[in-house]
Amino acid sequence: MSSANTPSKVTKREGKPTRRAFDRDQALAAALREFWTHGYDTTSIASLTEAMGIRPPSLYAAFGDKRQLFEEAVELYVRTYGAAPPHGSDARSAIAAMLQHLAADYTDPSHPPGCLIISAATNCGPGSQDIKAKLRAMREKTKAAIASCVRVDIDAGRLPAATDADGLAAFYAAVIQGMNQQASDGVDRKTLQRIADAAMAAWPAAPPPTTTSALAQK
Repeated sequence: MSSANTPSKVTKREGKPTRRAFDRDQALAAALREFWTHGYDTTSIASLTEAMGIRPPSLYAAFGDKRQLFEEAVELYVRTYGAAPPHGSDARSAIAAMLQHLAADYTDPSHPPGCLIISAATNCGPGSQDIKAKLRAMREKTKAAIASCVRVDIDAGRLPAATDADGLAAFYAAVIQGMNQQASDGVDRKTLQRIADAAMAAWPAAPPPTTTSALAQK
């Protein structure tokens, strides 16, 4: 993928070299917004080329086809907007911070609402099931990261040994997907923050501290 410092691709016309007449990075950013706003299947080549300011032959020459363009757009999204896996001193604070970050990001007016990884393949047809599977695998990776974070706290004794790490991860993944839909429906940041706070109220209580036996105290 080109960067801002990469020279434009040189082609030949009538025996003379000529440079591509558009900025590839800006075109890709415009394509990302189209996919993010409308989803993969609904976004047409016509709407993409209009948003990117190029003609179809230029799109195919620079990006291959719609599917390859989408894959590059997803990579750009992950680099620039995607939330990092939960991390912090403990699972509760890490997941709480992640939800608060998403509340701000999903409602940021500088880009389309919600999450591309969640919503771009919601209504994929039979010919786009590989796209749907790719995005589902990315969501599953996030869910697995949450579960791993929870297991660290279980092992450290910060959560009861019987805590269902996978179930808890699935719950918070569902909260994230719900926040995405709420943002797409137009709710504001404060509302998503309230949802995040309510979700954290469901966090399992810490186990009682281990008491020293009377014999050990003697």
